[in-house]
Amino acid sequence: MKKLFITLIFLLSANYFFAQGGMWLPNTIKGSIEKDMQRLGMKLTADDIYNTEKSSIKDAIVQFGGGCTGEVISPKGLLLTNHHCGYGAIQRLSTMENNLLKNGFWAQSFEEELPAKGLTVTFIDRIEDVTGKILGNINNDLPLNERQSLIDKNIDSLSKTTQIEDYQTVEIKPFYYGNKYYLFVKNIFKDIRLVGVAPESIGKFGADTDNWMWPRHNADFSIFRIYADKNNLPAEYSEENVPYTPKHFLPISVKEINEDDFTLVFGFPGRTQEYLPAIAVDQIANKLDPVRISIREAALNVMGKYMRNDEATRLKYASKFAGIANYWKKWIGESQGINSVHAVEKKKEFEKEFLHRLDKNPEAKAKYGHLLADFDSLYAAFEPYNIAQNAIYESFFRSIDFMRVMSYLNRLKNYYINNGAAGYDGFKARLLPYLKGMYKGMDISIDKDVFAALVKKYALESKPEFVPGSIKALKTDREFKEFANKIYNSKFTDYDSLVSIIDTTDIDWAISVFEQEPGFEFAKEINEISDTKVSPNYNELSAKINDLQKEYMKALMEMFPEKSFFPDANSTLRITYGQVKGYHPRDAVYYEPVSHIEGVIEKYKPGDYEFDLPQKFLDIYKSKDFGNYTDKTGSVPACFIATNHTTGGNSGSPALDAEGNLIGLNFDRVWEGTMSDLYYDPSICRNIMVDVRYILFLIDKYGNAKRLIDEMEIKK
Repeated sequence: MKKLFITLIFLLSANYFFAQGGMWLPNTIKGSIEKDMQRLGMKLTADDIYNTEKSSIKDAIVQFGGGCTGEVISPKGLLLTNHHCGYGAIQRLSTMENNLLKNGFWAQSFEEELPAKGLTVTFIDRIEDVTGKILGNINNDLPLNERQSLIDKNIDSLSKTTQIEDYQTVEIKPFYYGNKYYLFVKNIFKDIRLVGVAPESIGKFGADTDNWMWPRHNADFSIFRIYADKNNLPAEYSEENVPYTPKHFLPISVKEINEDDFTLVFGFPGRTQEYLPAIAVDQIANKLDPVRISIREAALNVMGKYMRNDEATRLKYASKFAGIANYWKKWIGESQGINSVHAVEKKKEFEKEFLHRLDKNPEAKAKYGHLLADFDSLYAAFEPYNIAQNAIYESFFRSIDFMRVMSYLNRLKNYYINNGAAGYDGFKARLLPYLKGMYKGMDISIDKDVFAALVKKYALESKPEFVPGSIKALKTDREFKEFANKIYNSKFTDYDSLVSIIDTTDIDWAISVFEQEPGFEFAKEINEISDTKVSPNYNELSAKINDLQKEYMKALMEMFPEKSFFPDANSTLRITYGQVKGYHPRDAVYYEPVSHIEGVIEKYKPGDYEFDLPQKFLDIYKSKDFGNYTDKTGSVPACFIATNHTTGGNSGSPALDAEGNLIGLNFDRVWEGTMSDLYYDPSICRNIMVDVRYILFLIDKYGNAKRLIDEMEIKK
């Protein structure tokens, strides 16, 4: 009975083995994963999803700009992605006279579509398991650095000898912590043009307040088009290029979406760590996250005080504040989620089952019996350096612009020392445009107050051996403010003054000016602590932990042969499947899985930068001119949630129904489930998608771009 009880606990707790969890390589789903998807309602086959002999859904999926996902939705290369994914390209196309972000943009012809220079999209032509070619000659008894050197040589050799077309590239990546390797052949298109986008008041509706939250009501989408040469192949921008004819494009369904409907999300998720041991998850959720949260909170409190008191400051700091708040909010949800679902305890139960299986297999126990004990000792040693490494970055360089300037000056000096005047001038040419933008968004008074708050926090809460000598004796607010005044009494608080010093032929003189700056010396002091006391230990222990994690991953796959293990996300093409479902975020509260346009109007606040709306949108809503884009309630559905396992990089991923039709556009996760990067739990982890009917409604009724609607294949 005791053994049965342990087994039941394991089966109930190991949610990452269950259906609806996981990010699967599409070339590996044939068999048990395919059957499980069909059990949940999918009507497709594995060959419909991934096929190298004929067109399949994977031929409609692209990596957008290197960090997001997009999908082809017409036979003329029309491309859909998130508003926030296209934001940078749209911003670069905007001018003071024609602000596309503020006003929106809808090309009424191919000729009006705007080239987004520098933007690329990448299709995956094929995926191959090349584990044998990469690891075949590797002796695991060799030291780690020698093993990695041999692996790198094998990767380089195979990359160069793989047969590809002239327009293709090859990438080889490790999976399962280096136990397997896959090769990806890519087609990269470089002529991408903006076709349509709603104003950011609609596309970013809710902005920071609604970020990571449900219910959501923002239309997070933008539309581009892929152009190719006359042979339908990738080419640099040319007026002679024509719209790309895809191997496959996604039909669109405007049918009803109901709870428990099957959903498939296809994209390029960035990074997950689902197979960490319990001690690692505990360290992240209960030791590291609280430190990072408190540092960012201190910075946000200072910025928020200034932003509340002055509208111009609020606008100037809105983007910076949002960037800091994004992961501050995510880490809070992650830590709370880990503890609310008892993820650490469940992982410990799983580890008991792992040890139980080892006990029944003496040979396996001899190989793997040391793993969990080694994790305990390594993570105990790693903890102070892990916290210090993150605290140094968060305290001095993430939120304080002036300290980043000082750090860049130190790099400029090192370029000169190592590469002479040519190295200095080369880095200076890249640095000055970047610093110009940084200074434009910096208020020195605010930056100085953030500096004082974060330096105080770091000095008083860090281990003494990691605290710079110049601030060790400081204790009071007054002392830290005086120190901040000293640092900011500088020639480099003004961009023009900085340029007058940096942009010189007398480089030795410029370096001497750098070295007289208290801020430069303080940054050097911090970097010295990082370089001598923190990073070496951090890097050494990280390498040992990663090597042990590789062995642990191998052990898990051997000891649980009945399980299908998905590889952690690493920005490669994946599918994840689930169902439309609401959830209980806390006691006596239930969130419905679909939001509607009425919620947009409920949140509307005239003049508010997060919740204002264009008059045209309000007029359309008032007229109830919703076209054919309503659901059974008679309203336009705005967003919906499902149990798909997603993360960063899945932004812009298509949400498909059981037949492979586009029904939504993935853009976020719910706050209570952000711990899914470490531990996926289908009871509370939800991805958030824009309903495709809201997208079509805005294209048609708001953008008056019916030509785009006519281009799509819409199933009524």
